Amino acid sequence: MLQRIALLVLGLVPLLAQAQSSIDDQINAVMEPVTNAIMKVIFFTVPVGNGMEVPFVLIWLLVGALVFTVYNRFVNFTAFRHALDVVRGKYDDPNHKGEVSHFQALTAALSGTVGVGNIAGVAVAVSLGGPGATFWMIVAGLLGMSSKFVECTLGTKYRRINPDGSISGGPMYYLRDGLAKQDKKGLGAVLAALFAIACIGGSFGGGNMVQINQATSQLIAVTGGESSFFYGNAWLFGVIMAVIVAAIILGGIKSIAKVTDKVVPFMVGIYILGALAVILGNIGEVPAAFAKIFSGAFNSDAMYGGIVGVLIQGFKRAAFSNEAGIGSASIAHSAAKTDEPVSEGVVALLEPFIDTVVICTMTALVIVISDYGVYDQAGVLASAQAGELQAISLTSSAFSQTLSWFPLVLSVAVILFALSTMISWSYYGLKAWTYLFGETKAMDITYKALFCVFVVVGSAISAQSVFDFGDAMIFAMCFPNVLGLYFMAREVKEDLGDYMRRVKSGEIKRYD
Repeated sequence: MLQRIALLVLGLVPLLAQAQSSIDDQINAVMEPVTNAIMKVIFFTVPVGNGMEVPFVLIWLLVGALVFTVYNRFVNFTAFRHALDVVRGKYDDPNHKGEVSHFQALTAALSGTVGVGNIAGVAVAVSLGGPGATFWMIVAGLLGMSSKFVECTLGTKYRRINPDGSISGGPMYYLRDGLAKQDKKGLGAVLAALFAIACIGGSFGGGNMVQINQATSQLIAVTGGESSFFYGNAWLFGVIMAVIVAAIILGGIKSIAKVTDKVVPFMVGIYILGALAVILGNIGEVPAAFAKIFSGAFNSDAMYGGIVGVLIQGFKRAAFSNEAGIGSASIAHSAAKTDEPVSEGVVALLEPFIDTVVICTMTALVIVISDYGVYDQAGVLASAQAGELQAISLTSSAFSQTLSWFPLVLSVAVILFALSTMISWSYYGLKAWTYLFGETKAMDITYKALFCVFVVVGSAISAQSVFDFGDAMIFAMCFPNVLGLYFMAREVKEDLGDYMRRVKSGEIKRYD
């Protein structure tokens, strides 16, 4: 199968090499009107005062997160310690059904969120919203933990165990089957189908082409820019990555988990160590940095759009980074080896904490401590407002003020994060694809081959409309998902109460 996919991918090389600019133009001509129409629907804005507008999708995600936090009695805090015990295997029963461990499910899901959003997205937030945006990122991350808990509990509860022992789960199944239990079969079927369609589009765009494109750009930048071997030959890097992706995803979630449970902790560890080196090396500046973050959160001047503008930027980047409420993570978590759905939901709440509260905050601190690297703060704001900001470059510059060699490490991190994100999203997209078209070998191969083709295309093209389409599809997933979560919130709350009662009584056995 790998040979067939490789031949298909290699068949694109002559086309990409011969007519790069023409391909971009043709793709944009076809995609731009479609993308613009979808963007107007997905990212339509509502006024919030002081002349400010906010995308409704952001309100939809954050209100949902707040509701689930309060309704489940702040499960994001009360179950945190138990979550650490579960992910460390303290409650692992070898007889439970599933394909991967709690830890592997967590890293597989984290690989889909930790990456460019943490490195570049934070730079965008503190550029457009100032240091104060960091505070609201943290708040949004803490609230998002509850959304992850609810959707991943349901993903595991309503998963389907296939005849070959593989697992299919996620919003498609809990929207369809969970709502059917409430005599809302028609609504459940429609929401499940809408989610699956959006998930497939998101997997090809935001989960694939955007990732490889950013990784390729960073590779070219650190290998000489216009003098780089890959400048004008970006497709070659795409081919290399496509073959690597194919070799991993052909093995399914078990193969993906074996890669992510090594790559993600390693790269997250390297990135955190680099951030800590900068922070500790400038320890005297830390109190002032935190002062800027807290004061900017509540007393921001008009330069950043006031308090409302800062709040919007912080919430926006957090939501875009941790994907809480999107539903994608529940697809990975549904494969966990457990007969206790709530246990996997509890593990999942760690994702926004790691992704946003820890990694995004550390990135923001590095940028604030370094005073925006070699860039002038006002100049960064102007560039960001003009849409000209090279966000990864800003983060790289901030790190280089203390660690001159770190930009190279950052480049490796971006490539590995892009790889891990792609393989995770390939699994999400595959499960949505087979939900719509059937769990057959032919459909499995078809999707994986298409996914690898898009890796090559994404590395070589610069069609902005394609990337905008992918991002729009990812956030389109939240509308049917969160609506379904509201209907099933009571069910999750009851399951949580029963589960924690059995944990406290010892009925759920602990394995120390």
